[in-house]
Amino acid sequence: MSDAPVRSGRRARGGGGAARRAERTAVSVETAKYIERNVPNYEVLTEEALDVIEANAETVLAEIGVNFVENSEALARWKEAGADIDGERVRIPRGLARKLCATAPSEFTQHARNPERNVVIGGKNLVLAPVYGPPFVRDAEGGRRYATMADFEKFVKLGYMSKWLHHSGGTVCEPTDVPVNKRHLDMLLAHMIYSDKPFMGAVTEPSRAQDSVEMCEILFGKEFVQNNTVMTSLININSPLTFDNVMMGALEVFAQNNQASIISPFIVGGAMAPVSVAGTLTQVMAEVMAGVAYSQLIRPGAPVIFGAFVTSIDMNSGAPTFGTPEASHITYGAGQLARRLGLPYRSAGSFCGSKLPDAQAAYETANSLNMGLLSGVNFMLHSCGWLEGGLVASFEKFVMDADQLGTLHHFARGVDMSQNGQAMGAIQEVGPGGHYLGCEHTQANFKSAFWRSDLFDYKPFETWDEEGARDTQVLATARVKKLLDTYQQPALDPDIEARLRAYVAEKKASMPDAFT
Repeated sequence: MSDAPVRSGRRARGGGGAARRAERTAVSVETAKYIERNVPNYEVLTEEALDVIEANAETVLAEIGVNFVENSEALARWKEAGADIDGERVRIPRGLARKLCATAPSEFTQHARNPERNVVIGGKNLVLAPVYGPPFVRDAEGGRRYATMADFEKFVKLGYMSKWLHHSGGTVCEPTDVPVNKRHLDMLLAHMIYSDKPFMGAVTEPSRAQDSVEMCEILFGKEFVQNNTVMTSLININSPLTFDNVMMGALEVFAQNNQASIISPFIVGGAMAPVSVAGTLTQVMAEVMAGVAYSQLIRPGAPVIFGAFVTSIDMNSGAPTFGTPEASHITYGAGQLARRLGLPYRSAGSFCGSKLPDAQAAYETANSLNMGLLSGVNFMLHSCGWLEGGLVASFEKFVMDADQLGTLHHFARGVDMSQNGQAMGAIQEVGPGGHYLGCEHTQANFKSAFWRSDLFDYKPFETWDEEGARDTQVLATARVKKLLDTYQQPALDPDIEARLRAYVAEKKASMPDAFT
């Protein structure tokens, strides 16, 4: 895969006067580069513990096996690779999955239509993407309601305008006013037109994955797509130990076309996995190894990401819980297992179970975000906007979380030990009993020395009270409005946009509406 920057207008058709004019007149929106960690990962498992978990995962694959449901081609591929097939059960000999996983890249570049927004997934990098999948949205004005395509487009625009967010995401909310079999087309079009950040492909049916590839071929050019990764997709495993034909069909399409897939068990401790940390990590390791290995049977070298979505349940109500110590242990441990396999790692997010962007949401989200940074996550889906256990995408929480992602950027820089960072000149200049407000070092560094929120209120009480005693949710409502009011669409070659719109219109006209 080539990491060389390529002008987005030249990928598909050699640019043109209209495209160059659009670039010159476009308003540039500042986006921070993806995080490059300069802090160590936090590791909770010893080498001996990792050895035990991996050995147990190999036992699960070899003796218990995994199911590939209604997928005869997958069973044939596994049989040819040396697995034992019993109906839909696939038992993978010890060492085979590990060997197949070895061809997956340890890091890869996902290209955006604006090359300045390209992201490198893997290594010490952290790429932040928004919430994915909620059928409901919430804002202060309209309350909780089913999501629409208009809501989806607003989220894409907010993501584009958010400085600390590197990725446009995928199904930021589920637009229920568009037929199920057609909404992926509108969602992809919105990501491609209203943002120039990287985005995710559709996975709800293999043909929709193929539509995603074909739309990317219009946007980037067919040859570019086949030689570079321009999409990341979320492939969930039906835990425990089941790979359904829909998700695997989408994985096959993406792998065949050199596009990235997150192989992610859907773990709810006590429901889809054991209640113990070690037992859950064993199942996660087994499922991920089987999924990654299968992707490499499709196309050796296809980019994949080790995924771990982790929550537990409240044993009284059965509701999912977030920001808990057990989820942290699993997330930290899964990061160690991902690095052991030499794979990029996806986990964490702005997880909370709260119904509102309140104190519960803030506590649980802060725990989850910090856990993600320190566990070595490379691709963080759900980094902003998550509410109510993932059922709701909140506009206010989206901007609250997106603002707080700035703290991850600054913490990840680590401690500056340069001559400027040591500040000995400042200490010498001020001496005993003085202050640093006017010293030369402070004057040279004050603009960049401290991270500052674009949302929180730091004013004195009297000023805050005179301005209406606004709480954080009120401030967030105002910020949503400000970002949407100042949004300007990023430049795109008009011919490419016309071809994308024509593709979507033709596809939608070719089939009747289906809402199931």
